[in-house]
Amino acid sequence: MDTGPVSSRLFGAAADLRQRPRLGYAIAVSAFLIALLTRFGVNAFLPSGFPYLTFFPAVLLTAFFCGTGPGLLAALLSVAAAWYWFIPPLDSFALDVQSGVAVLFFVAILSADLLILHIMHSALADLRREQARSRDLLEQQKTLFAELQHRTANNMAFISALLSMHKRKAKDQPEVVAAFESASGRLDTMARVHRRLYDPTSMDMPVQTYLRELLADVIGSSGREGVDIVVDCEVAHLDVNRLTTVSLIVSELAVNAAKHAFDGRGGRLEVSLLRSPDGGTYTLRVRDDGPGFPDGFDPSTSDRLGFRVLNSFARSLNGQMAFRTDGGAVTEITFPAKA
Repeated sequence: MDTGPVSSRLFGAAADLRQRPRLGYAIAVSAFLIALLTRFGVNAFLPSGFPYLTFFPAVLLTAFFCGTGPGLLAALLSVAAAWYWFIPPLDSFALDVQSGVAVLFFVAILSADLLILHIMHSALADLRREQARSRDLLEQQKTLFAELQHRTANNMAFISALLSMHKRKAKDQPEVVAAFESASGRLDTMARVHRRLYDPTSMDMPVQTYLRELLADVIGSSGREGVDIVVDCEVAHLDVNRLTTVSLIVSELAVNAAKHAFDGRGGRLEVSLLRSPDGGTYTLRVRDDGPGFPDGFDPSTSDRLGFRVLNSFARSLNGQMAFRTDGGAVTEITFPAKA
């Protein structure tokens, strides 16, 4: 049975009572009186001895819930009561050697118990203070991080606006316009990846779900309709650095497919992230059902910016990239499972 919530409530109640010393001392006296009356009540049923039977729990519970001071008060009252009424000779504070040893042992045991409880509560109080400081620091970090992401998004939007402005100025130069459009498109892709990666709702999202939603967003922004997106992922989670790189790779390939494979039609885009049988490597595969690569075209040696970008991403994963035509363009990147 899970006792976590119960213990938390007990420690919480003890912390509250320790903030109210007057109530704590009143509880100490009450606990002592209840222990004393109980001891008188069971006296006829007990064999000789057991003078402290009901006083131990009263002292320990008082010290636990109310603090060292009330616990010490309950202990002193209990020692005096047990000594006077339940240790021979009864109804007096006289002691023989045997009784004196018994009283000393009772005092020693109570002192050790009170010391242990005091140390435990002091350590718990220190832990609570550290937890409070950690929560405050975490909230500050979250606030600063959110502000950083907001500023990053604003900067991306500003750069995109600058690119659009310069593209309009170069409307009579098709190659320049195309370069600005390509840069603007990649910036838009980075902004989409950034927004999704650092969305708090995406933190615990499986990679398969994350990639499916990202691709739907990228294809949707391209204006292509009727594209069937299929994602097959054997890897549940990736660290944020490699997930960022994988996101940029599949987004770049999805944009290329939207331009060349799905031009004027719908189609099918398949993305898989598979684990090797020995678990040592992952293979990222992106396939479309378009015409594929032209005959004799080797993307790995192409000077096109898109393929240079993909090669750079593959190297950042310590991976190897391969291209082929198999019912469409197929791109594969194999990289180590461990970063």
